[in-house]
Amino acid sequence: MSAPTAYYEHGTAAERWSRARLFFDAKDYAAAARVLESVTAEAPEQLAPRLLLARACYHSAQLGRAERELRAILERWPVEDYAQLMLGRTLERQGRAAEAAPYLRLAAAMAGEFPE
Repeated sequence: MSAPTAYYEHGTAAERWSRARLFFDAKDYAAAARVLESVTAEAPEQLAPRLLLARACYHSAQLGRAERELRAILERWPVEDYAQLMLGRTLERQGRAAEAAPYLRLAAAMAGEFPE
């Protein structure tokens, strides 16, 4: 195991979650994603770390990875409106606006935003 990998995986899940949030808040999204990999692997039933991982991937332009994580989240939590919105935005950013539209409409409807 290399030293950088050991650093990202060091500590308890709570310590890594805290470290990931610090990286995210400092806008070091790639580092946050690296830390969150082990947190989400250890506790896949926890929504918050998975959403933060998807956000970190999105902000660090790891769009394919963000899409995969968001689809996994929505498979487990289909009523997660923020994940619907993020998946729509991720698809848009990849130039897939037609595919993004249903997710964006659903997210808007779930948030109570209806077209007039």
